[in-house]
Parts: sequence; structure tokens; C-alpha cells
Amino acid sequence: MAMRFVVSFALVAAVVADSTSHSSSHVSYGRPPHRPSYHPQPTYGHEPAVPACAENTTKPWCLEDAEYPIYEIKHAVDYHFSKVIDLYADVADLNTELSVERPKTLEEETYLCPSDTAYVRPLRAVNTAGKWRVIVNNVETHYKTLTQTTRVEECLTAGDACPLVPECYESKCLQKSIYHRFLIYDPYDQYFPFAIETFKLPASCACLLGAYTIDH
Repeated sequence: MAMRFVVSFALVAAVVADSTSHSSSHVSYGRPPHRPSYHPQPTYGHEPAVPACAENTTKPWCLEDAEYPIYEIKHAVDYHFSKVIDLYADVADLNTELSVERPKTLEEETYLCPSDTAYVRPLRAVNTAGKWRVIVNNVETHYKTLTQTTRVEECLTAGDACPLVPECYESKCLQKSIYHRFLIYDPYDQYFPFAIETFKLPASCACLLGAYTIDH
């Protein structure tokens, strides 16, 4: 009877010791719990060269975009609010009046060509490097709505002779451009996914007159 009691006590002691050793292997010794950071894991893919919103248009911008990452942009703006607002204010205060692309020669020009003018808020556009970018537009954050509106004017008859100009004069309708800066969102920058980039947009439609002489 004494022998059976000694064996049972030894088995219980072994089980308790084994349980204690396993529990001690998981003790953190005061280390703080892991907290996931805001920055996502690096993305190894890339957006398509031409987004889906531009497949059925020849314009270098999209005013509608079913794949626009509005929730991702809003979350990133909320996280980096102060820095984003500084960039946004810089874009909003920029005067692009002197950025109009002008002819490089001294021919006389007048505005006689038909054009289509609109004020737009692009969601995506092609920058001066030829890359499609996501434009921060219509994003609500901290009781503010971030919008970026620009005026575009497109020639309806670019390259054709100017209407109402006599055929004896060499003339053609010329599309002129402006360089505009937009605040963009880069989903592949895991540290600060915002930047200001430059975009070339149609600004006006002019009538370019060639050299001519007047005979008396």
C-alpha cells in the first residue's frame, strides 16, 4: 500500500513539473505586446499602365473611376493629416497663370477657334512623365473636403484652318497647354503615400497665323 502511494505521488509530481516547464517557456518577462503599425506590407505588384477608367476614352484623365481607392486615401489622409494639409495648401495657393505653353516663334495669334471649356476634378490623370496617377479629390477628412478643380479648354478643330480667317492667310487652330500641379496618392509608398506632381492639361485654343505680306 505504501509502495502504491509513493508511485502515484511521483507521477503527479512529474506531471506538475512538465506543466510548469511549458508555462515558463511562454513568459514574456515584461515585453510590451506587439502592436501593428499603420504602414502596410510592401506591395510587389504594380498598377496597370492604363487604368480601367481610361480604356474607353482618349483623354489623359478620368472624371469617373469605379476603382478609385477612396477609403484607402481617407485612412491615409487621417493618419498623415498635418503633412497632407500642408501639401494641399501649397497646391491650392499655386498660381499657374504664367505656365501656359506659348509658341516659340513670333507669328501673330488670335483666339478665333472653337473650343470646349470645362471645370473638372480628375480622379486619375497622366503626369508629365507619362505615368497614370491617383489624384486626391472629393476626400472628406477632419470636417474638410479636399478637392482639386482645374479649368480645361480643348480645341474642337485643332490643326485645321481657323474659321472666319480668309484663305489667303496661312492659319491653323493651335491647342495650348498649361502645367498644373496636383496632390497625388501613391498606394505603393508605405511610409508617406502622398506627393505633388506636375500634369500637362489643355488650357486654350488659339488661331496661329503664318507670315504674310500686304501688297499695295
